Amino acid sequence: MFSDHRLVQTAVVADAHSDHPVILPMDAAELDAWRRRHPNYTYWCGYELGGCGGKLADRLYHDKVCHFAHVAGGPTCGRAATGESSADHLFIKRGLRNLLGNHGHRGTVETRNLGSGPGDAVDLHLPAVRRRLRFQLSQLDYRGWRAATQALGDDVDEVDWLFGTDDPLTKELLARQGYSLRFRLETAGGERRVHVGAQTLVEPTVRWSPLEDCRITPTGLLAPAAEAIRISPPRPKPLGFPVSGTLHFAFDLEAPVAGDSPFGAEGRRLVMADVKPMDSPIVRAVLSLPDDTELPPARHVYGTDSHDHARLLVQEGGGWVVQLDRFYRLDVHSAARSGLSSSGPGSLSGEPAAENRELEKPFYVLPKVRGVADPRESRRDKEKRLAVPEQAKATTAPPNLLAETRPMTRPDAVRRIRALLTEGAVKGRTVAWSEIVAAIGPVLEGLPQSEIADLLVGLEFPLTAIKPVLSALLSEHGAPFHSCLPAVLVKLGVEYAADVPLHDPRLTRWVTVERQRAHAAFAEPKALIPPRVELAPSEEPVASPKVEAVASLRQEIFELVEQLVELRPRLYAGSTISKRAGDATRKAQGWLQFHDLSDSEKEALSNNQRSRASANPEHLRRTLQEVRAEAARQTAVKTEPGEELRQLLVTVARRGATITTSELEGLRCIKDGAQALVLMEVDRSVSEDAPFLSALVVSDQGLPLPGFREALRAAGYKVPSSKHALRRAWRREQERAHAAHATPPRRLPGRLVQKSDTADQSPA
Repeated sequence: MFSDHRLVQTAVVADAHSDHPVILPMDAAELDAWRRRHPNYTYWCGYELGGCGGKLADRLYHDKVCHFAHVAGGPTCGRAATGESSADHLFIKRGLRNLLGNHGHRGTVETRNLGSGPGDAVDLHLPAVRRRLRFQLSQLDYRGWRAATQALGDDVDEVDWLFGTDDPLTKELLARQGYSLRFRLETAGGERRVHVGAQTLVEPTVRWSPLEDCRITPTGLLAPAAEAIRISPPRPKPLGFPVSGTLHFAFDLEAPVAGDSPFGAEGRRLVMADVKPMDSPIVRAVLSLPDDTELPPARHVYGTDSHDHARLLVQEGGGWVVQLDRFYRLDVHSAARSGLSSSGPGSLSGEPAAENRELEKPFYVLPKVRGVADPRESRRDKEKRLAVPEQAKATTAPPNLLAETRPMTRPDAVRRIRALLTEGAVKGRTVAWSEIVAAIGPVLEGLPQSEIADLLVGLEFPLTAIKPVLSALLSEHGAPFHSCLPAVLVKLGVEYAADVPLHDPRLTRWVTVERQRAHAAFAEPKALIPPRVELAPSEEPVASPKVEAVASLRQEIFELVEQLVELRPRLYAGSTISKRAGDATRKAQGWLQFHDLSDSEKEALSNNQRSRASANPEHLRRTLQEVRAEAARQTAVKTEPGEELRQLLVTVARRGATITTSELEGLRCIKDGAQALVLMEVDRSVSEDAPFLSALVVSDQGLPLPGFREALRAAGYKVPSSKHALRRAWRREQERAHAAHATPPRRLPGRLVQKSDTADQSPA
């Protein structure tokens, strides 16, 4: 009947072209139960698995693992991968399709053969947001990744990559964009459950979430463990190379530099200059300088030597700047030889002799607050320079009068204002405009409203749905917000902003919510950011009961969602209450997002999407309140050591499943490697008939834990002497646990271990 003896563990159901994957249970009892649940299943070595298309039969064994085998008379099979992971691409495909259906999104899911088989990758295409997600299962190097990114980006704006392995490419992407998205699959019965994780430079440990708990947004696939990561186009840091030899340059302080330059960075400023590298023609280039460097007069020529560590920064895709941390002014002879200045000694004859002599001496220009010393300066000269004569102390200007005297540019002012408003958001407070003026200096004093509005527009542009408007944190002369805010919103394109008077309640409500968004965006720990409210058109009643009721309901639902998000991590993983909390959270967030859309955007949704998003708010509120109350009661229960784990294992037994050690991470009772001790506590008082719940805890590879052996011994049972016998006893206890907690309960199979004469039975 059978044509081969290979251990084939995966197949597809129905026919050879199916993409419905299954994993055959390896235990005889589990396979017998599987057959009873699926009496009409037929199994095939499917083409989507890289198989031959022949029919498979399940083979049941009591002395070795159960597996599939090809039925005799079929085609010759050259399928390379037959283990549990050989169908991972199909489980991912099915999981993504379910996610699209559950959230009412439109998209397509396809598997890809990149040269080694149909399971090389899985692509999710979201045409509505012009985004594509790739789950990469096969190995890929950097050049292959670049080529694939270009090919995948032909019809979309963004491509998000998720990797199943940790290799040099994932480390490269982590360094380039600050985060890396990962996925893994875990076996549960005849399924492989997909988990999504995220790794950041700040938090290198990968945090995992089940795929069904993720949500699809315009910024891609977001997992609960990765909500704080902004999935956006990566902005790689420019690459840097040391500049050999000397550089001579002359500043052009009047020439503008693009404000969105990829070389802009915190603590740096960009300045245009004419640059002459050693033995090369003069080129027009941008210099990157520390932002606390005083810019010297543009009429002089400056330079760097090799020990000044100038660097050439290169941006992938084109563009470069020269990064300098220190430079010196050339003497007049060197400046003339550079070709950047015609001010030779003869041209200075009309100037005072002392100034002529000073211009002939080079001097270093350093960042004012970095304290970098001139390497050419001797210790005696340094002491002389730092010494302040007694007669000069009385006439020394106050420190604030010795501050930077160069004119502050518009980008400088915008950066300083943003920093001060961000600091206020972190502290959860508003910021008075007078505080901004006092902190930045007199350059902002007496500015007309139009120029202040231009500064704030530069601060907020471009306006996005995610980024809060920091200008809402500004107050003025005791007023709740700055008087130029309406003009700022008009220039940013906020709908109906031009129709709203300064003291209109609609604008006050908008500012209140936007401040909540700013505080939430910068809160530690991260808080859920509420949706932005709209400014209603002027012809609508501003304070109608209907509008106020909807606003109040939105706020109440938002607060309930916040509490659910905070409570859910403390619930038992996989429990009914956890699933209800997850469902309620997703419905509430969908309702909030739907009501945050404009009428035209709502109209563009399909009937199915509108019906999903238009859930009854009253019913949703009652559901949220019930879940919150049940979660509060559950978290209020004080459990003894091991009781928390026992309750979780009862839930797992009811589902007829097992749980891995990695899924136990985070339980309050599992601390400091005390897992074996807690498993012993779970079953220490087990009765004659009760199953060993500790058998439901398996390793990440699906194998028994040493803690099961210890649980047997602690409960007074003999530990089987052979590994095979111990494995059979372990499997039997799993069957007994599933039968005892089934609905309705089933008859328990007999126990395969016996009571010991001594509680100190030692293993063989």
